[in-house]
Amino acid sequence: MAANHERKYVIRCPLHGFVTLWDWEREIINQPAFQRLRRIRQLAWTDQVYPGAMHTRFEHSLGVMHVANAMFDRLVQNSKTLLNDELGFSQDAINNDRRLVRLAALLHDVGHSPFSHASEELFPKHDGQQLEHEEYSAEIVRRKINEVIDGHVDSENTGITAEKVASLLEGSTVGRSSIWRDIITGQLDADRTDYLLRDSLHSGVDYGRFDWRRLIDCLSFVRTGEEGTGTRIGLSQGGFHAAEGLVLARYFMFTQVYFHKTRVAFDCHLKGALKEILPDGKFPKFQIEGEIDHPDEYLKWDDWRVLGLLSQGEGGEHGRRLCERDHYRMVYETPETPTDDDKKRLEAVKNALGNKVRHEVSLGKAWYKFASDDIPICSENPEGIVRPLSEHSAAVKGIQKTDKMMLYCLDEEKVEAKQIINTTEG
Repeated sequence: MAANHERKYVIRCPLHGFVTLWDWEREIINQPAFQRLRRIRQLAWTDQVYPGAMHTRFEHSLGVMHVANAMFDRLVQNSKTLLNDELGFSQDAINNDRRLVRLAALLHDVGHSPFSHASEELFPKHDGQQLEHEEYSAEIVRRKINEVIDGHVDSENTGITAEKVASLLEGSTVGRSSIWRDIITGQLDADRTDYLLRDSLHSGVDYGRFDWRRLIDCLSFVRTGEEGTGTRIGLSQGGFHAAEGLVLARYFMFTQVYFHKTRVAFDCHLKGALKEILPDGKFPKFQIEGEIDHPDEYLKWDDWRVLGLLSQGEGGEHGRRLCERDHYRMVYETPETPTDDDKKRLEAVKNALGNKVRHEVSLGKAWYKFASDDIPICSENPEGIVRPLSEHSAAVKGIQKTDKMMLYCLDEEKVEAKQIINTTEG
């Protein structure tokens, strides 16, 4: 709920219908750092396969805020006793945390690099670890969005600061507000819900569709741990099929859209071109602990800038291939979960092809986190026994990690490569 003095705005969304904004959020959206998301496509070069996939991080961010708000309100509705009596939340505290969650959801992707995940490997390292876009998002909130957050009249009224928003994005929030973390990043989060539905809509496929309204309707806080001292976001018994649908939708979208063989080839060329274009082949360093470049240099990079440089002949051979759609062609692939024999055959094919192999990719992906991250399902019996989703769903339990491997060659060598492969495999 917004403050009484705030004006309400409504934006049309092809997925959610109407998305409501308030003054504070509108001021944040109008910041150059956020407007940059209009110039970063959600699915990079996926439009080369699915022409409708031209949507951006900007609209996705609005959608995540909308979904996060719906999740928050349903959790409050379904967990009143726990929030009020056990955790001591007042109505003001709930209202303030709703604002905090909305801002974090809105800003969760503000640190994305051009062409989204396709170029994330080109982030620099910090303390030996490659940085991720979530860390860039948190630092942009601290250094570029901080004035519009900390300087707003509602910052003092609600206690919300740029540091609190950044901490929620990083997962370092302390105190009662930390219970909302799973809305921002978790196996049931608002980000995952929106991108599966939105990417499916714009790509023109149905793989990412699931019963998200039922999922949200069944959200509640559940007690976890040996003595029930922990608190996590989970689902009532009636929501387990919707959760199962979400997990399967994610699996189908990755295998059919995000890991499409042509999309993978374009990602390879993009990374190769950016290594030629970027100073030292990496995006600008970002200030994590004190002595780094200001974020302004990083924020200059978006899809438009990269495409402009490519059109001017920058990016070397990979840049040329992007502009002329002369991409590498996939000539060999293993099953999604290769056996030892499959891997031996792959090595034999690689050796036979020799220098005709221009790109090799391993699409390793775990579709679901088990153990402590398993989605908790609360039974409807009086005891309210909590069991993980993987114990309810044979489909989820049976999902294996994908480790598909693919080999690519030049288009003009594809026919010869196929002949070599056929000879090798007998």
